[in-house]
Amino acid sequence: MPDLYQQLTEQLGEIEQQGQLRNLVPVVHLDHGRIEINGRRYLNLAGNDYLGLATSHGLLEAFFTEQNKDNLLECYGLGSTASRLMTGNTRPYAQLEQQLALLYQTEAALVFNSGYHLNIGILPALSGKQDLILADKLCHASLIDGMRLSRAKVIRYPHLDYQAIEQVLAQDRERYRQVFIVTESIFSMDGDTADLAELVRLKNRFQATLYVDEAHGVGIRGAKGLGLAEEQGVHQAIEILTGTFGKAYGGQGAFVVGPRILIDFLLNTARPQIFSTGLPPVSAHWLCYVLRQIPLLQEQRAKVATMAENLRQALRDTGLKTLGSSNIVPVMVGDATRAVTAAERICSSGYWVKAVRPPTVPVGTSRLRLSLNAAMDWEQLAPLPAIIAESLR
Repeated sequence: MPDLYQQLTEQLGEIEQQGQLRNLVPVVHLDHGRIEINGRRYLNLAGNDYLGLATSHGLLEAFFTEQNKDNLLECYGLGSTASRLMTGNTRPYAQLEQQLALLYQTEAALVFNSGYHLNIGILPALSGKQDLILADKLCHASLIDGMRLSRAKVIRYPHLDYQAIEQVLAQDRERYRQVFIVTESIFSMDGDTADLAELVRLKNRFQATLYVDEAHGVGIRGAKGLGLAEEQGVHQAIEILTGTFGKAYGGQGAFVVGPRILIDFLLNTARPQIFSTGLPPVSAHWLCYVLRQIPLLQEQRAKVATMAENLRQALRDTGLKTLGSSNIVPVMVGDATRAVTAAERICSSGYWVKAVRPPTVPVGTSRLRLSLNAAMDWEQLAPLPAIIAESLR
């Protein structure tokens, strides 16, 4: 065995001893928020299909009913053939970006292959050695990787501590050409929310650029499903506003909306955009179809919000600690091994729950992450708090 393989074997052993070894399991997605794994059915509390669109039989049937021999390649093709700047920029792409710009009332939009591609592309394209990035300490991995790839100085401020931003900029703003304030709108592990209006105030005061990742906000928050920024009334005051299609939209890809100059610059400089094969036509066409539904789903957004509120209260009533105010409901455990053991016990009761452990979250803050979606009903969730409490005894 090569020395490399021996080293990897030892390192995997260490990961396993720390309770952090991960494995893949084949999943069959069903309706009503359920999945099937190894022949057994579970209520899926580990996914991000917040509006239940990815598993909606009715929506999928209606989408494919429009397929015919004339639009088969244009709208339902399975390969884009090249990067977008070559021959991969199919007509559904143009339609999708036009719809996004119209929905967000911006000059333009740009679609990336994933939220990860987007976040590792934007900051390296826009920032340089003369610039500063101020980012919330709990920004997720793709944003962190984008910061690492940039040449700017990076300061990660304590979670939701806007006074810390103000102190840094009051003292050092003049040292930097551009300052980028970077945050998620809804934080994926704690389920809490940013005060975007306060961040708009700060970026205006210090002539900074605000970058808001709405990965967990688009579709599920706001009157039209534009995200937390819409809900807080500031979506048109944010310079770089991004979202993903891989969660509430039930599809694949991500997007940024903004002025034409921003979009044109990213098209020409963001390396994941330039050097990745484009999404297949069927993916972009599906997103066009879903995008027309999103503003109309107020009832589904309200349903999820009510279920999340009820679940948090029921968890607290059983003595469990939870955080946040979104449809992402964490149950704080602390120890990684204890969280993994609890998750296994909960799964045996028919609820697919995953333990979130380091390095995804800091050491000592392992948790059970419960993700609710509109395809579920409260009757399915009601027994869960007692099951979780028992699993942790």
